This record gives sequence, structure tokens and C-alpha cells, in this order.
Amino acid sequence: MADFFFGYGSLVNTATHSYSAAEPAVLRGWRRCWHGTAVRDVAFLSVIPDPDCQIEGLVARVDRAEWAALDQREAAYDRQDVRDQVAPAPKEAVSLIAFAVPERLWQRAPAAQPIYLSYIDVVVQGYLRIFGSEGAARFFATTDGWDRPILDDRAAPLYPRHQVLSPKERQFVDDQLAQLGAAPAQASFGST
Repeated sequence: MADFFFGYGSLVNTATHSYSAAEPAVLRGWRRCWHGTAVRDVAFLSVIPDPDCQIEGLVARVDRAEWAALDQREAAYDRQDVRDQVAPAPKEAVSLIAFAVPERLWQRAPAAQPIYLSYIDVVVQGYLRIFGSEGAARFFATTDGWDRPILDDRAAPLYPRHQVLSPKERQFVDDQLAQLGAAPAQASFGST
């Protein structure tokens, strides 16, 4: 018996962690959203219940000794046990956790806190590599909050787990954002 997580954002990008047995899966009854919080000045990617939606992601085993580091990485999130909503779920899963920003931390000011483009890049790179361009397009379609400002910090990435994207990956991100009418604005560096 073991514990697992369901990653739906940066945890889909296996270059950002060392959980080697990560496998594709689907989480039913949830969708992604960009949330502003009282915790920091930029938006977090989170999940909210939605009975009419399902999202793709990765399931990975977490050894007991690894939970402290994972909880630190996901410090603004609460654990949600979604074992009964994930397919395929590992048979040996005692728990299967998705991390969600709790409602008590949500920032109520609409679209006030921006999204780092380097954060979007990391997430989409993971989806492109695991689920291909169709899966990455589904990421955009099953995520709310694209009306938030997007800060173009690619020249000096502010997202702590930023990755280098290929020109093709960057173009895919830019094209998807353009289709959503979400135009990144140049970041004023030194801001958080």
C-alpha cells in the first residue's frame, strides 16, 4: 500500500521533480483555475470541483519521507483525496492526493493577481511532452482564469521551477494564449 499524488500543473512537467514512476491519468469532477490568494502577489494554478469536467494529469507514488518536501513545494494548497475520481488509479493507493488552494485563501479581487508566463510555459511543456499538442490544448480549454493579466517574464523567469522551452513549445503557448485573447505584458522585473 502506498500514497500517490495527482499532478495537474507543474507536476505534469517531470523535469520539475524526481518522482520517476509518474503515469498519465484522468481526474473526473474537477477543472483547473488560476487563483489569486492572500499568500502572494501572483496567481496559483489550482483545481475546483466541476461535475461536468475532467482533466488530464500525472499520478506518481510518494514515499513517506518525500511528503515533507512535496508539502513545502505545494505550501499554499490543501490536500484533497481524489482516489475515487482518478482513472486509472493505482490499486495499491491508500491515498491519492490532488493539491487545491483552499477557499479561505482565495483573493476576491477579480483578475488582480497576474500569472507568470514562465509558469504557464512549465505546465504546457509538461502537457506537450506527455499528452501531445491535443492534450496541451485541452489544458487551456479546461482551465479558467485566462482573463488575468499574464506577465511575460521569459527574459528573466520569476517562476522558481522555470524550464527552457524549444521554439516550437514557445510558439504553441503563444498561439494558445492568442486564441484565448490573453496577451502577455512585459514584466517589470524585481516584482513578485
